[in-house]
Amino acid sequence: MIPLHQRIRAEIEAKILSGEWQPGHRIPVEHELMAQYGCARMTVNKALSALAEAGLIVRRKRAGSFVARPQLHAMVLDIPDLQSEVIARGDAYDFRLLRRQVRPGRPHVAEELELVLAGEPLLVLDGLHRVNGQPLGFETRLVNLEAAPEMEAVDFSALSPGTWLLQHVAWTEAENRISAVAADARVAQALEIPAGTACLAVDRRTWRGGERITTVRQVFPGEAYDLVARFGPSQR
Repeated sequence: MIPLHQRIRAEIEAKILSGEWQPGHRIPVEHELMAQYGCARMTVNKALSALAEAGLIVRRKRAGSFVARPQLHAMVLDIPDLQSEVIARGDAYDFRLLRRQVRPGRPHVAEELELVLAGEPLLVLDGLHRVNGQPLGFETRLVNLEAAPEMEAVDFSALSPGTWLLQHVAWTEAENRISAVAADARVAQALEIPAGTACLAVDRRTWRGGERITTVRQVFPGEAYDLVARFGPSQR
């Protein structure tokens, strides 16, 4: 006979993999599962812990357990194309533009994004990457319109800004910086997560020769995205 904790795990897993429970869906709390299966808290906890270890659910202290968002993988030393990665995986992708503004760069503001492109005419974009209708990542991007003037008129309903840049503007140098951040109110609202949730922030700058092209910050819920680097010993 299959142990009860394995049966609980299998039944929850089946609902997740079938799509009946979508990413972000709240799993019944422990006492509800205890009543449903007529078992002890330890049995339920064992099942939920196994699901969390498999990456299928996320357990949040005092909030409960939720179906995890699909995780994307990207190379640290590359510029990932989120749209292409999601589509290649067989999921539906869309980009929701939340803000669009053209203005000159400001040389003396405290935000690092501004300091990177200070003094140049900027296209400022805020947007939300989504997978199967669920938020994946919040993005703030500044584009040097001297380097990519055509971008001012682009309709981002079909292509995300990052995908458009990769397809239309050559780059020769890029810098990635990865950090852990807590979601502020604006990011949390866009990603539909509680403020203060642990997130992964990717800050990226690109150049063509000595000309700056873009600087972008992308913020992902901690369970939704990771970055991978594979390398060998350096050659002398």
